Amino acid sequence: QVQLVESGGGLVQAGGSQIVSCTTSGIIFSINAMGWYRQAPGKQRELVATISKVGVTNYGEAVKGRFTISRDNAKNTVYLQMNNVKPEDTAVYYCNAQVLRKSFESWRDYWGQGTQVTVSS
Repeated sequence: QVQLVESGGGLVQAGGSQIVSCTTSGIIFSINAMGWYRQAPGKQRELVATISKVGVTNYGEAVKGRFTISRDNAKNTVYLQMNNVKPEDTAVYYCNAQVLRKSFESWRDYWGQGTQVTVSS
């Protein structure tokens, strides 16, 4: 009853920029933290960035200084602005949201299907 849909993936040249977005919908009482994670071929899934409900951010070391995470609470949407992308940024990017469906239920993590971002050298 809760779904996350990512968009904005595709091919981008090294040094360029790209934006991916993720919208959460369904039965939602509140959304706490939201974030982006990625998994490259032959690699483990890693943290890209997270953002709290009030805008406190956290970035993985590999993307710090190049990527920016933001959110629009009114739209239940989280964004990832990727600047100066590198070939090593190539991965499937997954959206995550900590959602409370009902006030009397517990918080639960939900994930999107992922969107492919490929950086050409």
